[in-house]
Amino acid sequence: MTHGPAPSPTPPAVRRSGHTDTYHGQVVGDPYRWLEDADSPETQAFVEAQNAHTRRVLDALPQREQMLERLAELWDFPRRSAVWQEGEVFFQLRNSGLQDQFVLYVMASPTDEGRVLLDPNALSDDGTVSLSGLAVSRDASRVAYAVSRGGSDWQEWRVRDVASGLDLPDVLPDSKFSGASWLPDGRGFYYARYDRPDDGQRLSGANLNQRLWLHRLGTGQDADELVLERPDQPEWGFGAAVTDDGQWLVVNVWKGTARQNLIWVRPLGEGGAFQEVVAEFGASFQFVGNDGPRLYFLTDQDAPLGRLISHHLETGERQDIVPEGQHRLLGATLVAGGFVLHTLEDASSRLTLVDRHGQHARLVALPGLGTVDALNGHPDRHEVFLTFTSYLSPAAGYRLDAVDGTLTPLWTPELAVNLGDYEVRQEFAASADGTRVPLFIVARRDLPLDGSHPTLLYGYGGFDVSLTPAFDVSRLAWLEAGGVLAVANLRGGGEYGERWHQAGTRANKQNVFDDFAACARFLVTRGYTSPPHLGIEGGSNGGLLVGATLTQHPELIGAAVAHVGVMDMLRFQHFTIGWAWVSDYGSSDDAQDFDVLRAYSPLHNLSPQAYPPTLLTTGDHDDRVVPAHSYKFAAEMQRAQAGEAPVLLRVQTLAGHGAGKPTRLILQEKADVYAFLLAALG
Repeated sequence: MTHGPAPSPTPPAVRRSGHTDTYHGQVVGDPYRWLEDADSPETQAFVEAQNAHTRRVLDALPQREQMLERLAELWDFPRRSAVWQEGEVFFQLRNSGLQDQFVLYVMASPTDEGRVLLDPNALSDDGTVSLSGLAVSRDASRVAYAVSRGGSDWQEWRVRDVASGLDLPDVLPDSKFSGASWLPDGRGFYYARYDRPDDGQRLSGANLNQRLWLHRLGTGQDADELVLERPDQPEWGFGAAVTDDGQWLVVNVWKGTARQNLIWVRPLGEGGAFQEVVAEFGASFQFVGNDGPRLYFLTDQDAPLGRLISHHLETGERQDIVPEGQHRLLGATLVAGGFVLHTLEDASSRLTLVDRHGQHARLVALPGLGTVDALNGHPDRHEVFLTFTSYLSPAAGYRLDAVDGTLTPLWTPELAVNLGDYEVRQEFAASADGTRVPLFIVARRDLPLDGSHPTLLYGYGGFDVSLTPAFDVSRLAWLEAGGVLAVANLRGGGEYGERWHQAGTRANKQNVFDDFAACARFLVTRGYTSPPHLGIEGGSNGGLLVGATLTQHPELIGAAVAHVGVMDMLRFQHFTIGWAWVSDYGSSDDAQDFDVLRAYSPLHNLSPQAYPPTLLTTGDHDDRVVPAHSYKFAAEMQRAQAGEAPVLLRVQTLAGHGAGKPTRLILQEKADVYAFLLAALG
């Protein structure tokens, strides 16, 4: 690598075909099309050869074993989710430290030790079966839970009796992108599923024609009641919510990843037509709760930063409860007497209490600049349970009194590390068009700004996702090794509302890459690092960010790590849920979109030159961003590499897009990544 071991051994030879496609009169080569067939012997041989090559390089790094040992030490501390309550019973997810998967506990009080209700670690020998969904019945007697295998988005719903801890015979496969919502009497629940895919298409075939079903306990899946389907709209999906008072069935109709949806409502237990509360795709409407026929929604309709409204089902009258303000309104939780509002101010959380009319606002005193996660409340209770985290504080549990705003700690994780040695700074870079782009920087307090430090710049920039301060214990290993961490809040994300999001989509996507490059230059100009010492990292849409930065600005960076990246911008829409990303990316099927996509598609903009050391990671069970993206990009980048730095492909077996990955696999991957970066960046 540039600053580390001797030049990389020669990567495996990869066959190039003469395959081409014609887009709007332009012929585009796709010589690695054959790698899209994940099950072919040739593709499997490619993966084996690439993994062997990658291991020869990574296993030779002196930091690798030390990093793995240190990561295991740092990771080994108890962690808990926010508490939530159903009836008089409390629930929580916990991990003792190095368990592969979090365990579900049931408790008599928020601070009770409780007992294990569901341990997914017992569902497989290798820890690759994970919980992907949970829904507790109103009387807390049963839990519907979904399991996923090998990191796949496909999930299977089951039901566990809370008192006995035993499963009922109900087993519901073929669900995806779905939660569950119980009937008030606990005798059944709503969920969504797709038709069972054909053999060989489960991990790559397009996901279309989702249907909403009602499952009644004790019956087979073939007896489920079909609630909604729209064969004339194959891209529509359905999420059901039963109101807390048991009066209404509220259906969220979604299409792709755009924050635009329909809302359909009808009295619970009745058939017939739904009342179309929101009849057109044009804005986001997030159901918050109800007072009888008055429904509350968080929406960005005519309010890019968000507002809270009410809609009366009988009169159709709409009213502003909380008008659009100066900051992004991220969430609202209905509690006794009012709402808890969650806003973002320069990417950090603020909590405000208001009454049911949006009046008498009171600010909640949070522990500092950080992120509130999971505001778990109930319309009839004043208690709200949450966690708070920041870059230098692990997620701690709190109970919020929604009457007086008191925040009471329930538990605080303990680390055998002095986090006081480090500090967080928020800086702002100026992008190519002058836009102010925030970035958080975490480093030692006594860091000399002499440009010498290995620095890791992380970004995402898409799909209205906000990168807010959160604790990642693995990053302590990077900081301890003398590294600097920088996290950029790029356009395309949700930090500043829908305008900020749209400014990084479709024809505006280049803004995201410009923002990232501006943050890289800022880190150099301010003396944190220099290009040979600067690494970049991102995953999924952030992997696209890394790929585009590699092709546009290789001179700015000393190393790159892209996880499960979207690298082929001309074909992403043909696999699994890729069609849903057209709202952010556009589609090569459209002539204007094609020109934009072709101009930055990482796969199609590689050229013979000296690229920095690059590590690409993916999972063989990734059915979100299929691994062919990384396979094809790795093969072409290895061919284009005119320098001596390695271009490595790391393919994890029995792993998907990231969710549900066992702890042991996470630790191994992070040890590889940090050892790779330290060797490359010095």
